[in-house]
Amino acid sequence: MMISSSLNWHSAFGIAIALSVVLLRRFLRRKSSSNGVDNLPGPMSPSWLTGNFLQVFNPNGWDFHKSIAEIYGPVVRLHGPFGTNGLYIFDPKAMHTVLVKEQDIFDADDGLIAINLLVFGNGLFGTLGHHHRKQRKMLNPVFSAAHMRDMIPTFFEVSRKLDNTLKRRLQSGPRIQEVDILSWMGRTALEIMGQAGLGYSFDPLTDDESAHPYSRIIKGLVPALMRMQFWAVNVLPFISRIGSSSFRRSILDLLPWKDAHHLRDMADYMYNVGDEILESKKLALEKGDEVVAQQIGRGKDLISILMKENMQASEEDRLDDNEVLSQMSTLTFAAMDTTSSAMARLLHLLSNHPEVQDKLRQELTEAKRQKDGQEFSYDELVALPYLDAVCRETLRLYPPASTPLRVTRQDAVIPLSKPITGLDGTEMHEIAIPKGTSILVSILNANRNADLWGKDANEWKPERWLAPLPDTLVKARIPGVYSHLMTFIGGGRSCIGFKFSQLEMKVVVSVLVGSFKFSPSVKDSEIIWQMNAVTAPIVGTDNHPQLPIGISLIC
Repeated sequence: MMISSSLNWHSAFGIAIALSVVLLRRFLRRKSSSNGVDNLPGPMSPSWLTGNFLQVFNPNGWDFHKSIAEIYGPVVRLHGPFGTNGLYIFDPKAMHTVLVKEQDIFDADDGLIAINLLVFGNGLFGTLGHHHRKQRKMLNPVFSAAHMRDMIPTFFEVSRKLDNTLKRRLQSGPRIQEVDILSWMGRTALEIMGQAGLGYSFDPLTDDESAHPYSRIIKGLVPALMRMQFWAVNVLPFISRIGSSSFRRSILDLLPWKDAHHLRDMADYMYNVGDEILESKKLALEKGDEVVAQQIGRGKDLISILMKENMQASEEDRLDDNEVLSQMSTLTFAAMDTTSSAMARLLHLLSNHPEVQDKLRQELTEAKRQKDGQEFSYDELVALPYLDAVCRETLRLYPPASTPLRVTRQDAVIPLSKPITGLDGTEMHEIAIPKGTSILVSILNANRNADLWGKDANEWKPERWLAPLPDTLVKARIPGVYSHLMTFIGGGRSCIGFKFSQLEMKVVVSVLVGSFKFSPSVKDSEIIWQMNAVTAPIVGTDNHPQLPIGISLIC
């Protein structure tokens, strides 16, 4: 899930040895296997050392992903590091096999698991196989629709805090003001996750100075992971097994590697914040329901629910405190980063499509008029067709994360929806995949596949969701968990919080669009959306994530 674009490396003797082991193993694996991947068409390799890695995992890689889809189709051979082969897919049947049908064979990459384990602990991001399934079993009921209904008042309460703060700013200053909407969306998403997810308040959302250090500190996490991704995927799985955790920590402290130290410090910070929250919740649970009801979240937050379920679970299913703590770091980071990116993108799109913005505001205004000033209920909110269409279309065309990585745990065969022609002219209906092959699933191209979505697949058109979807799309049986889209992936490693994210997006957007008009910033032409692990906007050559946007009060 985390992606990189830099090879800024401070070498050490132990890492050099580990790299030699990697090279030897991959060389032997390549020499000893004969498989269908070799016969697949794909782009040339610019480097034996990195293959296509730095083209695929590149902040400016949009054109490369678009070109390989257009030239080679939904099944593509990529060149991996050190002369290996990799596979790039967005064929529906192939995705179903990899993500759903045979997900135990095609599990997450060891390198990503290793670095996620170090950063987030042994939560959903840092576990595999049975351990991962055990955690999902405990967490799935926590994200039920019933719990989402209970949380909607909290979502609106937090959104209204932001709404009031922006109104005060506009009432005491120029009629149209420019704000960094990405920062405000990040803070709002963190506070919603804090209250509804952890039963904890991070940010009163009153002004620029009131921001919690968490949002500022963790903002650097994805960029640091991006810069380290190549080494994390290809070297970390081996060196992470050397010695004890305290030994590895001491070696890390000695290495003159700024990004690694930055990650260490951010991981420590997340752990300490989570530990403080967890201890307070354990103490409240020990004192009884009355004390729990007095906490933020009133015992209906995700972690309180998980802790109660965990206490009642069998010893075999129960999560230990370290696992619960790891889930807190995992869910908080994921909820803050991905959802804030999606909400910021949606508001940016509305600023550039005033006709869509006006139509959405009209729907919200008419629905609100019937409520006599009351907030929407869960059922009323999800029933608003144009709000739903705008959210779905944004998540279709601009998924916050675009290229999950899987690795084959044993030799396997991947069937295809439609045959393709191999380099030797053979018609290929399936691909033989040797153990250890990296497979990239292109969420971006799956959601934009013109063969399924039609010729306008690359256009942002919310109206497409107000009419029947193309038969080709429906019959393709896309294996995603949400609305024929791969945005939240599918199978046992799909986004467990996608219902939470959808609801949050609708609440925040409904509140803000009802109060403000959004317009392009004077810097709009300089805004570049980077294809990071989580897509983020920058302005010009300033790599600090930000998204300036104009706002004004609705008259």
